[in-house]
Amino acid sequence: MISKKRAFIYSIVLIIVTIIGTTMFQITFGDKVIISKELYESYAKYNKLLGLEELIKEDYYQEVSEDNLVDGALKGLFEGLDDPYSQYYTVEEFKSLQEQTSGSFVGIGVYIGINPEDNNITIISPIEGSPAYEAGIKAGDVVLSVDGQSVDPTKLDEVTKKIKGKENTYVKLKVKRGNKELDFNVERQKIVTKSVSSEVMDEDVGYLRITSFDENTYEEFKEHLTSLQKQGIKGLVIDLRDNPGGLLDICVDIADDIIGKGTIVYTKDNSGDKEYYKSDEKELDLSIAVLINGGSASASEILTAALVDNNKAVAIGETSFGKGLVQSVKQLKDGTGYKLTTAQYYTPNGDYINKKGITPEIKESDTEKQLESAIEYIKGKIKE
Repeated sequence: MISKKRAFIYSIVLIIVTIIGTTMFQITFGDKVIISKELYESYAKYNKLLGLEELIKEDYYQEVSEDNLVDGALKGLFEGLDDPYSQYYTVEEFKSLQEQTSGSFVGIGVYIGINPEDNNITIISPIEGSPAYEAGIKAGDVVLSVDGQSVDPTKLDEVTKKIKGKENTYVKLKVKRGNKELDFNVERQKIVTKSVSSEVMDEDVGYLRITSFDENTYEEFKEHLTSLQKQGIKGLVIDLRDNPGGLLDICVDIADDIIGKGTIVYTKDNSGDKEYYKSDEKELDLSIAVLINGGSASASEILTAALVDNNKAVAIGETSFGKGLVQSVKQLKDGTGYKLTTAQYYTPNGDYINKKGITPEIKESDTEKQLESAIEYIKGKIKE
């Protein structure tokens, strides 16, 4: 009987053969198969993997789980890309990934990612009102250990899983903030997120904050914007500070409601093929300022660039995070899945911001003054 692992290896080979096509062929004579040299070499390169499988089963000091070996091999396939954003997920891990964009999950309430400057696992932002936020964890904190175990920067999703855990339990985090190392003991709770909030400031300036781009964000955005417009706002501040990103299509929908006819973003794949995301003629007739900082990443940067490059808004604050890569998320038939970096994205003006970020037109490092600067800018535009 063929083991699950061996069957998995054979399936990979068959996929490769199918992709390569007629340059490889096989001929069957009864119970014998004659294959081409190219096809033989394609099979042969997996001999080492099969041999190590048998060695592990024979010599490992404990009983071996074939399922774990298969998962390990699949994870290794993605780890070989040396890309922190590409990952294979077990059934449990994929369910956890789906929770992150559904608006409800168990955890301490932080978004974490890989800082492209130093490749450290970093807190992109705590969710306002969450246990992490109340404990004092801040954007930019570098995660050093979880429950006393040092983190591996190449295994972001494993670290995420360790932090989340079960509801009403505690997790110990050691982080580095500047030159200091800080310890936190944070309770895991059910986090129900609302990604959009709003209010009217200084009589006629609308303030709309987007904390992430989740499944419900676009509908929330429309509700809050409609409410602000009914209150007679003459300008709008969109706050994307510490927004780690999320779903591209949600970001595109929001941009489409604001900028009028134009390009929102375009992507380029490994063949150099470009895909453009365009907006229709519908335009929001308001002066707009966008607030960004080092915690504004991915979809936040796409929305910011769409507004700025289409001359619809001015960016205020600090240079953004700098993530210019697009991931595709796929679920497989058995409930497992993967996330794979499939393209680079470019701003409407053709800028590639990965590891660079977006530099705001109006720079302001003082957190408290950033919103003041935005309101002042909007008030000036209203007077014009």
